[in-house]
Amino acid sequence: MIIKDVEFIKSATKPSEYTEPLFLEVAFAGRSNVGKSSLINTLINRKSLVKTSSKPGCTQLINFFLLNGNLSLVDLPGYGYAKVSKKIRAQWGPMIERYLTVRETLRAIVLLIDMRREPQREELDLINWFTAHAIPYRIVLTKADKLSKTKQQKNISAIAKGLGMEQDRLIAFSSKTRLGRDRLWQELDTMLNP
Repeated sequence: MIIKDVEFIKSATKPSEYTEPLFLEVAFAGRSNVGKSSLINTLINRKSLVKTSSKPGCTQLINFFLLNGNLSLVDLPGYGYAKVSKKIRAQWGPMIERYLTVRETLRAIVLLIDMRREPQREELDLINWFTAHAIPYRIVLTKADKLSKTKQQKNISAIAKGLGMEQDRLIAFSSKTRLGRDRLWQELDTMLNP
């Protein structure tokens, strides 16, 4: 995809604060510190439009970005970070679920999993939830540059087995080397233009 223009639109915590549903949307979900913001910056060829942090739990709002005036990218809060207050953690689940269930323009979800880690219960629950609600999704394995090629293949195989799916359904990704960027755009294009 050729990126001509990208802009931050707004942050939200509830449906009344969401952007108007005028454009198709792709949402990005994953654990805290899995690399959602870095992945979005890599996809849109920007270094810092989406704020990144080495500290988990920084994205606590649903952030909307508009790409080329006709596609909305949505950065969802990360889940699974214990140092965030229980009150905030308790709000995230319903906030994300509400977003996923009410957005009629949502066309795809990109679920990010750190390639160095086994999938956890939350990832399996999300995949089952996406399937039950007929929401198309892709799984991206982030931080591939942190592993050797041999270790990447070993981990892809283990993660695929843990998720009960074929390896070719997983996209290895690195924001540092841009590995997987073109493939992810191709997959998203297919989902946005069936």
